Amino acid sequence: MGVRKKLSADRKKEEAAKIAFAKLTNVPTSPRKMRLVADMIRGKEVFRALGILRFSNKEAAARLEKLLRSAVANWEAKNERKAESGELYVSTIYVNPAPMLKRLRPAPQGRGYRIRKRSNHVYVVVDAIENKNNQEA
Repeated sequence: MGVRKKLSADRKKEEAAKIAFAKLTNVPTSPRKMRLVADMIRGKEVFRALGILRFSNKEAAARLEKLLRSAVANWEAKNERKAESGELYVSTIYVNPAPMLKRLRPAPQGRGYRIRKRSNHVYVVVDAIENKNNQEA
């Protein structure tokens, strides 16, 4: 590896070490259903987002709530202090499709209809609100 490439890789690793994130892979819910819940909390303050997820009727909300708590715990571990109310916000959240399970359902006249059981990967990043203000300035 060349010197320039190594310096660039080291810089990326240092920046990634500062980011508090959590990811959930192979969730057996369709990405479309999970995105509906993810859109509700994108950009919101963390404790407000947890409240939204707690009282949501959607099944995906329980999984996202647990994931968001994990991201907050990761932020607390990296910064060696407890998160206070109004300090953190959901800076990035996205849902990507995961591999599908393809099954066959019996259909009339000897045919078989394909059933696609979809799953997804979710990635959440939390950041401090003062970092958000510094980036905008």
